[in-house]
Amino acid sequence: MKKYLILASALTLLFAACVPKRDLVSSQKRVKGLQKDSTGTHAQLNDCNGQVAILEKDKTDLKNSLNNLSNNYQSDMATSTMTIADQAKRLKTLEGLIQAQKDVMNKLRKTVADALINFKPDELTVTLKDGKLYVSLQEKLLFKSGSAEVDPKGKDALKNLATVLNTTTGITVDVEGHTDTIPMTGKYEDNWALSTARSTSIVRILTKDYDVNPKIIIASGRSKYYPVADNTSPEGRAKNRRTEIILSPDLTELFKLLNQ
Repeated sequence: MKKYLILASALTLLFAACVPKRDLVSSQKRVKGLQKDSTGTHAQLNDCNGQVAILEKDKTDLKNSLNNLSNNYQSDMATSTMTIADQAKRLKTLEGLIQAQKDVMNKLRKTVADALINFKPDELTVTLKDGKLYVSLQEKLLFKSGSAEVDPKGKDALKNLATVLNTTTGITVDVEGHTDTIPMTGKYEDNWALSTARSTSIVRILTKDYDVNPKIIIASGRSKYYPVADNTSPEGRAKNRRTEIILSPDLTELFKLLNQ
């Protein structure tokens, strides 16, 4: 910049000495214009250099962002692959547990059916349903009408069933009493009372007389609210007057796996 100013001054002096005053004034104006243009050009050059520096920084930041995205993507893919592998392993374990439970319950169904083979189909049935084993004992096998005292033949059936329960691990036992819709008269207030008294009576025989573990057994009465047949006919009501002994497998390990 100083060089331009010196040159401009020298030219001014030269023109002042050699040219008329009018030309000198004109030349001086041109010199000032050139000085102004030079200053503006220099400022624009500085602005351009600043913009270039900003663009270089943006380019570097963008490159770093792309590298980070690429690294994160590769990391996520690796994690996803591990997750899929873990899920496949978990699913295989789950399928194994389910199949093992099915095998246990199928074997238990056969064992119970064999133990109760001497009883007629209209006295009791053994059914595997929804992963549980249902031993349904009719009123005619267990009780007199309106009574919760178990008959001798019913005790024989319970004794045979208790033999299986005492040699089987990993199950729970629910004893459910059921009635028809005929209102109760006499000793019991209603069908709730009779159904509960019958299930409790059976639980006492299983635990006290035949040593079934009381920690695995539950007594409940369901009254008339879970019929298996139409209550408008004598045959239907007879089917509804039943006690169901439900054997359920221990699903602790299965639930642990599902909750992981």
